[in-house]
Order: sequence, then C-alpha cells, then structure tokens
Amino acid sequence: MDLDWSDADRRFRDEVRAFLDAKLTPELRHVGKTLTSVYAEYDVGMAWQRILLEQGWLVPAWPKEWGGCGWTVNQRYIFAQECARAGTPPVSPMGIGMCGPVLIGHGTPAQKAHFLPRMLSGEDFWCQGYSEPESGSDLASLNMSAVEDGDDFICNGHKLWTTHANVANWIFCLVRTAREAIPQRGITFLLIDMRTPGIEVQPIISLSGEHIQNHVFFTDVRVPKANAVGREGEGWTVAKYLMQFERGGGMSTPGLFVRLRKIEAMIAAELAGRPDLEPEARALRRQAAEAAVQISALEAVELRLLSKLSAGEAPGPESSMQKTVGSELSQRLTEIALAAAGLFAQAYQPHLVSPGGPVPGFVPPNDGAGVGPDYSWTVAAKYLNDRAGSIYAGTNEIQRNIMAKAILGL
Repeated sequence: MDLDWSDADRRFRDEVRAFLDAKLTPELRHVGKTLTSVYAEYDVGMAWQRILLEQGWLVPAWPKEWGGCGWTVNQRYIFAQECARAGTPPVSPMGIGMCGPVLIGHGTPAQKAHFLPRMLSGEDFWCQGYSEPESGSDLASLNMSAVEDGDDFICNGHKLWTTHANVANWIFCLVRTAREAIPQRGITFLLIDMRTPGIEVQPIISLSGEHIQNHVFFTDVRVPKANAVGREGEGWTVAKYLMQFERGGGMSTPGLFVRLRKIEAMIAAELAGRPDLEPEARALRRQAAEAAVQISALEAVELRLLSKLSAGEAPGPESSMQKTVGSELSQRLTEIALAAAGLFAQAYQPHLVSPGGPVPGFVPPNDGAGVGPDYSWTVAAKYLNDRAGSIYAGTNEIQRNIMAKAILGL
C-alpha cells in the first residue's frame, strides 16, 4: 500500500481542513478538547452528526447508494487524521457504525429503506442490547427470551451496560428464540422500538461519575417478527458480522497520536526547570516513546483493515487485534498521563471537562474555578473511563482466543 500522498490526496486534505475550520464551532472544539469518555453527550454528538450529514461525510464506509462517500483508503485515513487533529467530538457508533452495516449486509430491502435514512438523520438513535447479568464475554449463554405469538415475538429479559439506552428510541438485541444443544443456535437478531410498552430503563453510574450505561428490562414486550434481521435462530451469524465492525474498521491511531503529543507536552510542562526530577522525566519520556512505536505498528494494521473494507470485505479477525491493541494502548496513555499530572489528577472536577453524559449529584463550586493547570483536568476521568476499554466489545481475553483460533490456527 503506497501511503505517499498524491496531489489529489493533498487537495482532499486541504478540503477537509477547510471544512473543519468552517464547521467546528467553538463549543464543538471545546468538547473535543476536554472529552473524558469515548462518547459525547447526546446533543453534542447529534449536532456534529447533522453537520457531517449535510456535507455528505457521515458514513464513509457505507456503500454510496446508502450515503457513503466512495473514498479511497488514503482519503479515509486523511479524514480520520484531520478530525483527530482538529478535535472533533465523536458521533455515537451504535447506529451508523454497527447496526447500519448489519442492515446493509443482512437486512431486507424494506428494513434498509426504512431504517438507514432514519439512522443518518438521527430520527432513530440506537443502543445495543447484548450483555446480560450472566452473559457478558460468554454472550452465547444469553437468556432474554422471544416467544412467537402470531406475527410477533413476546420478549422478556434484562440487558445491562447498555450505552445510551436513556436517550435511544431503538435498540438492536440478541434474543433467544429456541433452546438448542449448541448455545449459539436459537439466537435471533431483533430490532426493538424503545417506546414499546414493557420496557424500563434504569441508570448505571460509571467510575468517573457520569450516566452513560443503563439496565434495560423487558416485560412482555411485543415486537413484530418483521423486525428480525436475518433468519430466525441464526442471529449469532449476524452478531459476529456486527462485532467485526464494532471492534475494527475504524481508525483509532490518529487519535492516539494526538493524545500522545499532548502527554509529551504535559511531561515537558510538569518537569520544566526541575533538574531534581530528571530521572522521573527520563522514565516518562521513555514510556511515551515506547507507546509511539506501538501506535505506529497498530497504524499499519488499521490501514490494512481499511484496505479490506474499501474492497467490500468484512474486517475479519484482524478486528480483534485492532480492538485489543488499541484499547490497551489507550489505557497505557491514560496511565502515563496520570503519572505526569501527579497530585493535580486527584481533584474531581467534571464541571471543567466534557463527560459523556450527565454527572448525577455533582455540585460545582460557585465560582466554577478549577485546581491545577488545564491539561490536568481530564486526566483522572479519562483514566477511569478507559478501564472499561479492555472489557467492552468483547473482553481482550476473548479477542486473544479469537486471534489464536482464526489467525494462528491454535
């Protein structure tokens, strides 16, 4: 793969920069700079989604007939790189990044025609119903039931760690429509309107204090059979296809590089004029340099994945590699930043940053003042948020099992 930018690539880069300069408001830039979660608050994410949709750049990976850009691998890389540099807020991935590709690959013509345009516009905002109290990494053991009743399923069960269920109006769920000897069989992929009677949402407050995740309880919830994606009982195949897009297919390394540069600047600022701390400075700079090498290696994997996606292929088992290495590198960066910030990281001050959701019970100081330099304000909350990175989208232990089987043949 030739990554030397052509004249056309440079013109595209300039076009992206001009677009970001024109469309990123001071409020959106502030959120991008001070974000402590992998998600932005609903209103912020939707504001940026509408701007991207108007430009026609919301879903570069989708086929052009459904709103995709038809970009080359280089263009998709350039766009991700420039967005990271400019500090754009994230768009929620549950609809356009997960359920959308599934409908494009496995949905009926009617499902595509109805749901895809509404995903793009934000009229339908999605959450993911996978994990259950006794089914996390071992997802095939899920118990949420869907019993046939005429043209409907009657659903009962409990999903948890459901991101954005408190603001979503649709959820895609894995449900059990049959009990078979092999647990992966008898699972169906089902689209459920969150406004249906019998659905109750309760909050889960994260380590960093904000409300992003939720419990979702289903009691005799009636769902049309027409909302099943793929064949009844074959939802595991659909789910595996989706998880490849959840775990891979995006570009995390541009953002990791930007975060690394900020950490390097933090190290320099914290230790400037302190020769007595030179041993600590050397240790932190060495850790940052090691992270830079690892991010560069991950970048090569991501570019290979982008090449596959551009050729119409699914990400494949490399997505497990991307998820594992990317989440662990992200966690490593938070650890280096925490060490560099020192005592300033102890202050709890979500009023100075941009959490991924509301922070129940927090009362900011009357004067709105902060403790420590501004580069230290996001450090602790980001560290706490990133502890989940090696768990969600399938634990990294599960990802290593997938790689051992699919790539190494073990």
